[in-house]
Amino acid sequence: MGFFPVCLQLEQRPCIVVGGGEVARRKVEGLLACGAAVKVVSPQLQGDLARRQAAGEIDWLAREYREGDLAGAFLVIAATDDQDVQARVHAEAERDNLLLNVADVPKWCNLILPAVVRRGEMTIAISTGGASPALAGKLRRELEECFGFEYEALLCLLAALRPLVLARGGDHRENKKLFKALVAPDLAAWIREGRWEQLGEHVRVTLGGDDLLACVEELQRRYAGSD
Repeated sequence: MGFFPVCLQLEQRPCIVVGGGEVARRKVEGLLACGAAVKVVSPQLQGDLARRQAAGEIDWLAREYREGDLAGAFLVIAATDDQDVQARVHAEAERDNLLLNVADVPKWCNLILPAVVRRGEMTIAISTGGASPALAGKLRRELEECFGFEYEALLCLLAALRPLVLARGGDHRENKKLFKALVAPDLAAWIREGRWEQLGEHVRVTLGGDDLLACVEELQRRYAGSD
């Protein structure tokens, strides 16, 4: 049975990580990058986790996991190789209908954490359904080579242009055609190659109005030379 791909809004949502080692560190970093409110349950915290706790970035329950520790959680990650703890976390999460990922134990997961490539607001996720995290990681590294800074920059540009076009009050179908025409060329390649004048002209001709060129100029100031 396959997993349903979905993006979760975790901003300020309570997420619990059981475990304080290297695997837990990676999971915590991913959660914090999405703005989650993270609590770690573990007798000890290693390295960066201890630093984050001292800085007030995460909460820490400094003991072994006990039943009831998951109360109020939106999402739970069991990042420990203790099979007894894994089983008890799984039992509580199942009972309370919580989202759960048990690291490297697909049979107890109702949530798979994919390998992820992030370029600003653009997220590319790769999942093998838990069958081969190594393959997912390999594909992620390949995609990192294919999708560079230019996609972050392009998305920034499109995000800036969209509300300006919509504010004109045009017909929905016409706006849809404009946005489709806007992204028809390989704009990412133009950004990567520093073809800013061509990009600006395309925006002006496609969307109409010299006022939109300010968005391209701002983008050039931010990203010129990033390659």
